[in-house]
Amino acid sequence: MGGFMKAPTGRTVLTVAVTLLVLAVVPVAFAGKGGHHGGGGSGTTTGTGGLVLGLVTDANHDGVPNWGDTITFKDSNWSTTEPHVNVTCSQGGVVVYGASTGYYVGYPWPWTQNMTLSSQSWTSGSASCTAVVSAYSGTSVTTLGSLSFTAYA
Repeated sequence: MGGFMKAPTGRTVLTVAVTLLVLAVVPVAFAGKGGHHGGGGSGTTTGTGGLVLGLVTDANHDGVPNWGDTITFKDSNWSTTEPHVNVTCSQGGVVVYGASTGYYVGYPWPWTQNMTLSSQSWTSGSASCTAVVSAYSGTSVTTLGSLSFTAYA
């Protein structure tokens, strides 16, 4: 018995690549569906641009961000082609979580656009969070908008 396999064709490689891409994009595409926008009503937007929070994972299916859930953000008319979002969460005035990422085509680390609400400093409990969307131009940073939300226990 030979056990020989044929080398994959270009079509096979393309099919595998497209399948992997779809599997990576589908969870993000559905993240904002089903009442998961705006942090379950606990968020407010300010500034010249808005943020829409979406849940990528919702462990207890309550439709709001909780410790351990994974979130992402959607643009709401951001006036820049390369928006960056910075999220900070605090418990009792102590910062327990921080994440920053770009939300634009060509961002070199797109997997960071899904943020899991936990850290070594934040192992449980609710936290007050703020997401800020900014535009960078040379050495200047312009805040385009913000969203405050609670990540529940």
